[in-house]
Amino acid sequence: MDIWGVLSSLVAINMKLFTFLFLAVLSLSLNAETLPPLVDGKAPQNYEELWKGFDPRKEPLDVEVLKEWEEENVVIRIVRYRIGIFQGKKAMMAAVYGFPKGGKSLPGLLQIHGGGQYADSKAVVTNAKRGYATISIAWAGRISSPKYRVSPKEVKLFWENKTEDPAYKVTTDWGALDAYHAPSRNGKDAFASIPDGSQEWTLDDVPSPRNNSWFLVTIGARRALTFLEQQPEVHPPSLGVYGHSMGGKLTIATAASDKRVKAAAPSCGGISDRYNLNPLHRKTIGDSPALQHVTCPTIFLSPANDFHGHINNLRDTIQEMCCAEWRVTCSAHLNHRDYPENEVATQLWFDQWLKGSFEWPKSPKTELELKPNSMPILKVFPDTSKKILGVEVYYTQQGKVGKEPRINRMAQFWHHAKVFKFRKGDPIQAGLPLYSTDLPLWVFANVIYALDEPITGAGYYYGEYTTKKFNLSSLIEIVSAKELQAAKVQTGLKPSLTIEKFEEDWEKEWYYYANDGWGIRTHKVYHPIWKAPEGATLAMEVKAGKENLLLVGLDDHVAEVELKGDSKWQMVTLSLCDFKDVNEASLETWDGLKELRLLPKDTLRSKDRKNRTTRKVGGEWQGEPPLFRNLRWVE
Repeated sequence: MDIWGVLSSLVAINMKLFTFLFLAVLSLSLNAETLPPLVDGKAPQNYEELWKGFDPRKEPLDVEVLKEWEEENVVIRIVRYRIGIFQGKKAMMAAVYGFPKGGKSLPGLLQIHGGGQYADSKAVVTNAKRGYATISIAWAGRISSPKYRVSPKEVKLFWENKTEDPAYKVTTDWGALDAYHAPSRNGKDAFASIPDGSQEWTLDDVPSPRNNSWFLVTIGARRALTFLEQQPEVHPPSLGVYGHSMGGKLTIATAASDKRVKAAAPSCGGISDRYNLNPLHRKTIGDSPALQHVTCPTIFLSPANDFHGHINNLRDTIQEMCCAEWRVTCSAHLNHRDYPENEVATQLWFDQWLKGSFEWPKSPKTELELKPNSMPILKVFPDTSKKILGVEVYYTQQGKVGKEPRINRMAQFWHHAKVFKFRKGDPIQAGLPLYSTDLPLWVFANVIYALDEPITGAGYYYGEYTTKKFNLSSLIEIVSAKELQAAKVQTGLKPSLTIEKFEEDWEKEWYYYANDGWGIRTHKVYHPIWKAPEGATLAMEVKAGKENLLLVGLDDHVAEVELKGDSKWQMVTLSLCDFKDVNEASLETWDGLKELRLLPKDTLRSKDRKNRTTRKVGGEWQGEPPLFRNLRWVE
């Protein structure tokens, strides 16, 4: 072989070696761990250390389209994208993505479902009709859509790799880790705790916040922002995030850790994870350190009786954040759900900050006046730049600060205070009759504004609503019992046998659920003012135009009342034995009641969640809703 042949052979060998080395390096690069290794085996000790070294744009997305269709001129895709590489295994997030057909330069929304919920195409469709591209991530694996549904059954089939099963569906794959929920794959919930690293499904082999599922799902949410900004129809500088319950906490976690978020709207979460017994959790995964890094405009949807996002934490929340633009909307009485005039706040918030098509009024200012020998007075100063439909003031003396029993937070009763004005130009005022100065006072105001045009959206649980108004709330004022006593304010509320006269604004101290029909509920029976005397019966008069079965519910018991339907007032008297639970056992005592409800139908459930049984009572109501008067205890 001549010299040229030898050189050619060497070049060929070197090219093969170069190609081999290039592919090896590329393979290592593509499969490199997403998160940097711990330094000296020490877990992150604060928020900054927790997120150090993670770049949500660094890795390829490896996008898969599992299904695509069009619905109401909206393009919908079931997709999966790469979350990252953890312990050498790829993790993939399933999601529903959609946008208006032909849309260009659209603002993009990230929707994050709550615990036990699904990624849902209804959120995608309703947002698309309003000019948004939306990705609804299935961090727990579940997907709800007409063309691709993944229930817990299909999630389990996916875990077990039963590809031969006709019901098998590809969904979220956390790879070597486990950030699923309700249930988790390993059977242990890693949201409320920081795993010690001894479990094979954890990332670090020491107690580390990187083993916590809040952190892992937030990585998946930040990668969803990367997905959004890479879509040709999306305008990358205009991204927003919203979510309910656990999704509300994840909304704050995402907005805090990723400055690509230009507006956030958490509901029922993101403000109250402050009391975890583990100090490492509080410093890294808790809400307080996250809130201190939120800089984008943020609106909080916080029902007053919510078990997960505590209304009294809103003041600390606003002080902790670094954003100048914030609002709150708080419905009285409700727990973990809301009215359309509150839910629409999410849509309007994004309209202002991502589209520039709406301008929010300023938050109403309030002043609480405490004078000796007088009842407290709340003065309300609403922004009048938009048409005001009404101002409502609510207060309670059953609120407790801290990690109080969950049931108290859900059942605390909010009085509705009548508002008045002395003269034109004066602030709106409301007197607050107190029950005792040994109890604190919590009070807030709602200002109801008119919308120029009705707005339709998908609510907390994806039920479609349409509303012509929106609710803007003041921050809650909290006065301790010690302060009330020092001010020598007057008390005026006395125990009463009459629970409700059904006169004037009585509806303001009751609440309803969308699926209750005309049904109404109240927490009045939880307040000591309306405590039942021993041996009492519950009485009222009812008028109905047609024969019907009326249900009177007390917590997990219900009484069935046959109405004559002759349009005359009918006397109803009920004793303890008339109220039956799911097993038809009678109510034993009036003590400790939390909720009273009047309904056409109801579903009773057993307290045993593992072997839960249900009993449906009542049925479809015939004719107009009934009328009530003189709901009372009779000694």
